[in-house]
Amino acid sequence: MSELTVKDTEARKRLVSLFDDGSFSELDAYAKSADGEIEVIAGYGTVNGICAYAFSQDVTVDGGAISTAQCAKIKKIYNLAAKTGCPVIGIYDSNGMKLKEGFEALNAYGEILKLSTSVSGVVLQISVIAGACLGTSALMANMADVVIAVKDADFYVTAPADITAEQSFKDGTVDILTDDVDGALAAAKELVCVLPSNNLEMPFPCEYSYDGVINGGKLASAESYVYDIADNNSVIAIKRGYAQNVFTAFGSIEGSTVGFVSFDGDTVCPSCAYKAEAFIKLCDAFNIPIVTFVNAKGLKRGKESQMLVSATKLTSAYATATSPKISVITGSAIGAAYIALAGKGANADLVFAWDNAVVSPLEVDSAVAFLYNDRLANGESREALEKEYAENLASPFTAAACGAIDDIFTPEETRTKLINALTFLDGKRETTIPRKHSVK
Repeated sequence: MSELTVKDTEARKRLVSLFDDGSFSELDAYAKSADGEIEVIAGYGTVNGICAYAFSQDVTVDGGAISTAQCAKIKKIYNLAAKTGCPVIGIYDSNGMKLKEGFEALNAYGEILKLSTSVSGVVLQISVIAGACLGTSALMANMADVVIAVKDADFYVTAPADITAEQSFKDGTVDILTDDVDGALAAAKELVCVLPSNNLEMPFPCEYSYDGVINGGKLASAESYVYDIADNNSVIAIKRGYAQNVFTAFGSIEGSTVGFVSFDGDTVCPSCAYKAEAFIKLCDAFNIPIVTFVNAKGLKRGKESQMLVSATKLTSAYATATSPKISVITGSAIGAAYIALAGKGANADLVFAWDNAVVSPLEVDSAVAFLYNDRLANGESREALEKEYAENLASPFTAAACGAIDDIFTPEETRTKLINALTFLDGKRETTIPRKHSVK
């Protein structure tokens, strides 16, 4: 076979499919490892016109085993990405490390992890789990900002294990699950267009249409709020299979990318606190505006230690995020849930509320028991007292009277209010105290 002949492997086909027609240029195409070909193909090109780097592990070469030569090739991709600010897309399909290279391979692995960490939150990283992704490979893939996996792929860090990517999706370690590799690559291409390439850029505005109807009724779901308010066909759910009492998704409003966090009216549990925290940090890293739909009856009882830790991290993530932040109280904002997600003290730029919302330090029934104990003892109707409390002391108008809420409106006005608010927050600049990082 001629030295110029290119093997049309599945790994190469995946890269060609990922990049725009004719734009893929391979790097180190003729590089070889000590015992033959290298188990990865790497290069650059454009994805829907956006410059990006990518690598694809080749399972047909020694099972895709990760060698020092493979690591050197991937390191080159990361070094170039750090210089240019272009996204990195990794397609994983390897049965593990090349054991005969021993410590050299482990050391090379560590260098890739260091590079990935150094550009985390600086350059967009997307992992596509197309086949096997085991051990340290799983650790490397999970370093990415977004992890996409094919449902029958293997994705775990401690071998042997029987956990599939589908289970990882339910556990929250996979962000997007697809039926096949083509679907995974399509999801990666969509994300490259929706998210900024790096932390100094803004997402490219896109064409949009909108014909939604906002349903503010009691039967509306957290997910429906996002779909009703975002542009048509713009919503990309993140960690959809995990902690389903909160919905996190990217979407657009008038063609501009927004991160949505929407709670469904239940209490905030440790899992959904973690899910919301991770998404808020991702949005903040790339300066994506965060719109939070608050409908939460406080924090979940029963798992006190887990709840305390996760709630602390969620509160910290929201309070320290410097991207534009808007909270809309769509239902109940009770106690710590109000403070963490909608309170001015938590550093929200603007707090809105629907006219039928409830804002209270305690759940309505508990507040009535404390405040109106004498009236209950005298035989007054609990239902009537709860209505009185909700309409007066727990009313959004009462909160707005002391400046805790900036505006109150009907559900139908939400999109218009958000468009105006996001326009005025577009130039937000917030100076923070210099530090290495927060502790919690």
